[in-house]
Amino acid sequence: MLVAASTECYYHLPLKEALTKISDLEYTNVEIAIHEQGQHLKPSVIAADLDKAVAVCRDTERMDVVAFSVEIDATGEEYYRQFTAICKLAKATKVVTLAIPSGELGTPFNEEVEKLRRLVQIAQLEGIRVGIKSQIGRLSEDPDTVVVLCDNVKGLGLTLDPTHYICGPHSNKNVDKLMKYVYHVHLRDSKKGHLQVRVGQGEVEYGRLVTLLQKVNYHRALSVNIREMPDVDHMVELRKMRLLLESLL
Repeated sequence: MLVAASTECYYHLPLKEALTKISDLEYTNVEIAIHEQGQHLKPSVIAADLDKAVAVCRDTERMDVVAFSVEIDATGEEYYRQFTAICKLAKATKVVTLAIPSGELGTPFNEEVEKLRRLVQIAQLEGIRVGIKSQIGRLSEDPDTVVVLCDNVKGLGLTLDPTHYICGPHSNKNVDKLMKYVYHVHLRDSKKGHLQVRVGQGEVEYGRLVTLLQKVNYHRALSVNIREMPDVDHMVELRKMRLLLESLL
């Protein structure tokens, strides 16, 4: 497995500055956020100028890009056009995994299945894999729903973020059954009532998680995704997490 950091850790900075900070912390792998509302790459911009986006993603402080986190605001066919451009970007930069949100709670199940099937088909044409993110407030907040979605959409996987299952309304459910669906992993520390706490003060069992992933032959990235917290040294937290994960591998 690889240890990486997401540029979402520095969501408020321009991409180049975020990459520099992550490199300075001695990470050798990075996940890049492609969010329309973010400060880094934007889906609409990628669709407008794919070649420029490819150049940007190849200038990453010598870090390898392991995944893209994708959030598209467009609707209708424009959504799929932008997603297709991101898949082409991923292929050109040798990125295999896209992490995307599942539908919001209340989205009709059949509608979500059809959308995800189309996304997976588009991605597979470029040799890319799609993993829905574990997220409170979306269909993926329930581990049972994740299983049903992945079983109904051939080729769909999960971007596992254990914190959303610790803090979410389904915290009583066992998530071990999700491991075989995992395409990518987001990590921070968390406890009930607090989506993010200082590393070591939460309930995420990193050692057990790594063991479970090894049992299903997961060989891809563990991507650190820690946001800034008041009165906490952000760089210390990111470095602490890197060292912790590397000690487990």
